[in-house]
Amino acid sequence: MKKLKNDRYLRALFRQPVDMTPVWMMRQAGRYLPEYKATRAIAGNFMLLCKNPELACEVTLQPLRRYALDAVILFSDILTIPDAMGLGLYFEDGDGPRFSYPITCRADVEKLSIPDPEQQLGYVMNTVRAIRKNLKGKVPLVGFSGSPWTLSTYMVEGGCSKGCTKLKKMMYVDPRTLHLMLNKLADSIILYLNAQILAGVQSIMIFDTWGGILTGRDYQEFSLHYMHKIIDGLLHEYDWQRIPITLFTKGGGQWLEAMAATGCDALGIDWTTDISDARRRVGDKVALQGNMDPSILYASPARIEKEVSKILSDYGHGSGHIFNLGHGIHPDILPENAHELVKSVHKLSKAYHL
Repeated sequence: MKKLKNDRYLRALFRQPVDMTPVWMMRQAGRYLPEYKATRAIAGNFMLLCKNPELACEVTLQPLRRYALDAVILFSDILTIPDAMGLGLYFEDGDGPRFSYPITCRADVEKLSIPDPEQQLGYVMNTVRAIRKNLKGKVPLVGFSGSPWTLSTYMVEGGCSKGCTKLKKMMYVDPRTLHLMLNKLADSIILYLNAQILAGVQSIMIFDTWGGILTGRDYQEFSLHYMHKIIDGLLHEYDWQRIPITLFTKGGGQWLEAMAATGCDALGIDWTTDISDARRRVGDKVALQGNMDPSILYASPARIEKEVSKILSDYGHGSGHIFNLGHGIHPDILPENAHELVKSVHKLSKAYHL
């Protein structure tokens, strides 16, 4: 692997010394950028954009042209695997993702096949290869997947559902069927993420967006267990480089110790978890990513800088912190406010790495 011009993000993930705290933003390639909207219009719709490697590469790199980010994340969607399983993913304006053929019974689960990442999901791998070629070693590329639990919420509910009552009914009434589906998803994700690594991603993130709706006991059994299985199955080194893995459970701040015990390298935390408390609890076992409330970016530049300063101060001196939002950037944020965030992190964090 050729040496990166900026490896600050990877060094922080391994808790190695850095000159300043690295920063990137979840959903940094997205609807808040006018250039993204223009590229999506060329593609025709969101899924056509995801499945066009040239255009998906373009939108991945767009935020890097605006901001001094320390990493870029593959532009794709967490629901690519269920789509490749034949559930018929589509998007409705204002209503988010939907499936034409949601999971309703054990027979539906038994019919699910494990996708070949270079066949049914080859467009993702081609996008990864295009991004790496066009990045030219400027910053690392982050690959990702949704967690098995999070993917299952959409697959059973048929789309977005705050309560996830259909899935929870399956969990309590027919847990064996749910475990069968989660195992198939975990096996699929292992293949998918390893293919991303072979194609060129240099870091992996697993998004467990809906893990926080579970009880502690159910989280361990139905979410964390399968993320642990995925970590065990991933390539931890490729092309003579270690591949760091970040776990992010939205609303999962109470389970940080259990998450850190999976063998991951970093934990993403949302804004409901105090970062100083999180660092105290996990010690030097893992790095931490987060955790600004995305809504702060509606505020004035001075207020954004104040919030950056507070989070940096709460984390304290030393490496092991990747500055990020506690969830994805909102689509109506002003691009210049995102610039203020990135600028403030780099300016204010130097004092914590002397």
